[in-house]
Amino acid sequence: MQAHSLKVQRTAHYYTIGTPGKHIKRFWLVCHGYGQAAGKFIYKFDGMDDGQTLILAPEGLSRFYFGGFTGEVGASWMTKADRKDEVEDYLNLLQTLYDQFVPQLADDVQITFMGFSQGGPTVTRFGMLNKPLFHHLILWGSNFAHDIDYLAEKAFIADKQLFMVLGKSDEFMTPKHFEKFKDFATQQGLDYEMIWFEGKHEVNRATLYDLAERLE
Repeated sequence: MQAHSLKVQRTAHYYTIGTPGKHIKRFWLVCHGYGQAAGKFIYKFDGMDDGQTLILAPEGLSRFYFGGFTGEVGASWMTKADRKDEVEDYLNLLQTLYDQFVPQLADDVQITFMGFSQGGPTVTRFGMLNKPLFHHLILWGSNFAHDIDYLAEKAFIADKQLFMVLGKSDEFMTPKHFEKFKDFATQQGLDYEMIWFEGKHEVNRATLYDLAERLE
């Protein structure tokens, strides 16, 4: 047996809050977690719709029935199968959307990348590998992508603000996992601000809006 691959054209989906234009001063690219749908995830950001903020929520290219064979449909950014190809595909998706929207916005637009859960490494890879202009990186209940040499990119990271936001009862980021996160960040020279909130593995609106206000 021989395995083969080929590039095909397919349809990607994304959702927005706000209307692009030169009046937009703040642009957020937000990536959902495993098994989520971008159309539902983006509602967490509706309180940021102030006329000068644009929220863009792309959806992972791999959709599936989250509960089995029917019911709610979620999406994934990648699996371990043909991992390199899946990373390349979603990087192309994010770059295409970035190139479509950012030129329409104010020249001094502040750009924030935010990833929840599986979306954290996703948006981190986009920022670090493609190197688009951005100012803030928020990992929410998530991790830095472990396949990047951040020490080699120290100059690129130097002028960016990094945040880790975590619920005190997050069922996935256990104390053991959190220690590994901290050790990796220390080894890689990553300077980030830690933000805690009362909650589980979720995007807490109050904490999100407080952080968004700070970044203004």
